[in-house]
Parts: sequence; C-alpha cells; structure tokens
Amino acid sequence: MAFFENLGLLDGSFWRDARHPPSELLQLLQQDALYVAFQPIANLKNGTVYAHEALIRGPAHSQLHSADAILLAAQKLGFLYEFEVHCVLRALKQWGQLKQPGRLFVNISANALIQGVQIVGVQRLSQVAHSLGVMPRQVVLELTEHERVIDMDALAEVVKVIQSLGFSIALDDFGDGRSSLRLWSQIKPMVVKIDKYFSGDISNRPDNFKTIQALMQIAEIFDTALVAEGIETGDDLRVFRDLGIAYGQGYFLGKPDICAVQQILAPAVAVLVDSRVAVMPERPQSTRQGQLKHLSMIQAPTVSQHTPIDDVADLFLARSELHALAVLEADRPIGIINRQQFMDRYATLFFREIFGKKSCMQCANTEPRLIERNHDVEELVGILTSQDQRYLNDGFIVVDNGRYLGLGTGEQLVRSVTELRIEAARHANPLTFLPGNIPISNHIKRLLDSGAWFAACYLDLNHFKPFNDYYGYWRGDDMIRLVAKLALQHSDPNKDFVGHVGGDDFLILFQSDNWQERAQCIISVFEAQAPLLYDEASRLKGGIETEDRNGVTRFFSFTSLSIGALVVNKGQLATAEDVANQAALAKHTSKVAGGGLQVIHAGAALKVP
Repeated sequence: MAFFENLGLLDGSFWRDARHPPSELLQLLQQDALYVAFQPIANLKNGTVYAHEALIRGPAHSQLHSADAILLAAQKLGFLYEFEVHCVLRALKQWGQLKQPGRLFVNISANALIQGVQIVGVQRLSQVAHSLGVMPRQVVLELTEHERVIDMDALAEVVKVIQSLGFSIALDDFGDGRSSLRLWSQIKPMVVKIDKYFSGDISNRPDNFKTIQALMQIAEIFDTALVAEGIETGDDLRVFRDLGIAYGQGYFLGKPDICAVQQILAPAVAVLVDSRVAVMPERPQSTRQGQLKHLSMIQAPTVSQHTPIDDVADLFLARSELHALAVLEADRPIGIINRQQFMDRYATLFFREIFGKKSCMQCANTEPRLIERNHDVEELVGILTSQDQRYLNDGFIVVDNGRYLGLGTGEQLVRSVTELRIEAARHANPLTFLPGNIPISNHIKRLLDSGAWFAACYLDLNHFKPFNDYYGYWRGDDMIRLVAKLALQHSDPNKDFVGHVGGDDFLILFQSDNWQERAQCIISVFEAQAPLLYDEASRLKGGIETEDRNGVTRFFSFTSLSIGALVVNKGQLATAEDVANQAALAKHTSKVAGGGLQVIHAGAALKVP
C-alpha cells in the first residue's frame, strides 16, 4: 500500500507533478472528480447478478465522461499505465467500501499489468487487495488491449502468478481485432467477453450469429465462460439465452451506477423467465449450397504422355470396368482417354502395328472435364446444363487444387448433384429460400423442450394444381412466392418461425400473442393479391376453366388459402412428428371447411375425421 501512496496514485500527488502539462484530465484528477460506476453482469440461466464491471467516469456532459475519452487523454499525457493502475485501485477501494459480496471486473491493459507486477512485486498484490477491503478471489482482472501485447510470454508468466494468488483473468472485447486466439489459448482466462460488434443486434445478424456459435465451440475447448456484451434488446437477450451463453451485459440488463445493483432490470427478468424461444437468425439464402466432398469416384490407374498406345490397350483389357484413363504430367491431368473410342480405333486394321509404340496422346482428349472436389453445387448444375456435354461420354476427372484424385462418370455426377440438392432443400427451400423440413423439426423440438405454448399453422393452397397446370410452373412459382412473402410480412421475425415444407405447403410456428389476427391477415391479403396472377379474362370470370385430376373440364374459382392451426401447450405433445401430424390434420379440417382459418387444440386434433 505504501508504494502506491508514495507513487501518488491514491493521494493525488502524482497528478500534481509540475512535469505534467496542464490539462482537463489533470484538473479532474486533482479535484478528485473522477468516479467509478458499476454495471451488472447477469447470469443468463437464472437471471441473477453474477458480477459487476467497474467503469471509470468523468463528470456528466463533459468531454471526459466516457472511459475511452479518459484513457486517450491519459495516453496523450504519457502516463497511461500509471492511470490504469490508479483506476484499478480506485475501483477496489470503492468496492471495498460498498462491502459487496460478488465478483468485480476491473479493466487493465496487458502491458500495464506486466509493468505493475514487475514494480510492485508479486507478494504485495494480495496485500493491497486486502488493505482495500477486497478478497483476491473477488477480483477479475479484465485484460483490455489498447495496443498489441509487447511480450506474450511475459504476460503469460504474470497471469500464472496472479492466478495462483486467487485473482481471476478475463479477456475483454474478443473479436475487435486486437484480442487474439493465441492470447486466449496462452493465458487461459476464466471469462472471455464477446465484442459488441458481434453480440449487438444479434437477433438480426445471421453472420454474427454463426461467429458466436464458433466462439462457443472454442470456449468449450478452453473451458472458458462467455459474456455477451452490448445486449440492448429483449430479442437479443432471448437469442443469447437460448444459445446457452453463460453471462450477459448491456443496458437492457442494467446500466452503470455508483451503487451496485442486486437485481437486473425487470424487462430482462421477464425475458429470461419467458418460456417462448428465440427464432435464431439465419441467412435467407445460403451463398454456398453445398460441396461435393463425398463425390463418388473411381480409383483408376493413370498414364503419362509417354505411355505407348499398346500399354493403354493392355490396361483397358485387364480392367474391364474402366470407362476411361487419365493422362497426367507429374500429378496434374492433361488429357483423358475414352475406353470405347480408344478400343474402336485400336481394333481397326493395322492400327496397332503402325501406332502401337507411339504416344497415347494421339488418342487422348486434351481438354478433359475437370471437377474440383470442393466445387459448389450450383457450379456443377451449370456443368450439367451447359452445351459442353463431354462428361456424358468421357466422364470427368476429380482433382484437388488441380491435382489428380480419380475418375467419375456422367451418371455419378448427375446422381451426386441430385442427392445434394435434395439434402439442401431439406434445409432451405430453393424456391423461397425459407427453412426446410430439418430446421422446422429442430425449431419444433426447441419449442417442445422449452415448455412454451405455440400455434403451428399449416398453410395450403386450394385449387393450386389447376392454376399451375393452366398457367405453367413459372406463374405457379410466383403464387408460391406470394404465400412466402405474406407469411414473412405478417410474422414477428423474433418470435414466429416461417418454414416451407415443400410445394404449396408452409408451416408457421407462431409465438406472437396476436397470432390469429396475423393468420387472418395472411388469408385476406392473399385473397386480394392472388387474382392479380390471373389474366384479365379469368379475373372477370372469377376463375379458370380447365381439367381436373380426372380429366374433366370444369370451372375453378380463384386459388385461396387454407390455414389449419394447432395450438400446443406444455406437455401435450412429445415429438416434432406429433406436431407435424396433428398440424396436417388441422390443415385438413380447414380444407374441408372450404378454406380460411380453422383452430384446433393438441389432443383434440386426434378426433378429426
């Protein structure tokens, strides 16, 4: 303690040193006008206050009110590290006077921590904390990086020592460009705080959502707890709660105050105890539909440009299953020899006698179709539909960054692309880009596990097939997209999940309290807009005359929308399959009634004929 008094970091003599030029910060320090505010860090599992963060503040409405402005001023004056130590001491002293039982997070840069420990000495650290009325186990040193860590190894040694004394370490603002994965790995902090850039507005930022999921996997590897900073809305808080992030901090949970609060704000508590689940932000359309990493290929022998034609013939005769052979230069393909074409030429009169000892390149296609192992599906679809159809006869060569891996046939390519697109459609419908069957089932499971009530609304079009047959699939796709657009427009993106089962079938999993009003709006707006997809003559008649499923020509009125709603309460259904089956029965009830919204309740759905 005497060291800090001698240095003047507690009694103010350091700031009165004449060597420092006059400044607003020095005046505030000399007047003891700076103070510490405490912001709660909440446990997102039970809603309790886990800890507080100490934040240095200047007078309200002054240029030096925020911590960033104050630290920048100290850096310009050339005593940033001393000022950081002063802030830590000030926070500990004020915390000790409040006699709070919880943990206190205090900010200090890595370089300031190294210098402070080197000057003070290890044994004095816990003595200083005790003298200020704080136990070391209460203190979490939150490492901030105003600049790059000069000596990572030195920091790791310092951290190891202070952890042995009972202090804990947190890493602040991870992901802001200064905090590194190496720092996380080397110092092994108890807590890592996710930078506001990634956590702010998370309910509307799919890319950042994916980033945080990746950080959670890293945190599990390092056995580190995560704190989501910058939580400003209930929707964001719900996402972090459902993700399983341990702790959160932000104005929605509690604002900084000179008094340490014992409870987070009531709206935040309401979100944390609410059984309704978050609708996780997802990209409306995946930029990468998938890759053919498991593309079937044939492990075939290869030849070089110097291989004689007779040797190629011997290979084909010995391996009857080979449709082709790749010609390589080093390990890169320069040609492909089609079996059928080669054997037809080889069997002609005097061919083997004249050309048998010559290079096989005379029989090779020098522009083979190469397919990279990590090709996007859409690129491969382009191959299937292009005018260049060489793959049908020669097959193709599978490469990895241009290096030969094996051979494939046109049939294998078509099958692989088809299988992958079917699998992709189960995740996201290729027409509307809405979530498909797998995400729908996963969200239903989350709803059932949470015990939340919800309404599963099954949407289906009436008289859609006659419309589609009459106008063609292009106009039919427009009508399906209209349903998707209206479903999204009349749903709350943070509460209601919109999925596309397939064809003209959609499922909305409502958690909005006014879900019936929303469903009725979808029906009424669709009835107003669907006729616009008909030609003028059909609009005047109110529909179209076309063949039904039995080939009989009859009149079909405008396509309308049926919505069967299944209301599910806690414990009524066990699996996503149960929900899907009973929602389908609810849809059947609506179609039998001629359209509109028909509501039934779980259990009662079983009585529907």
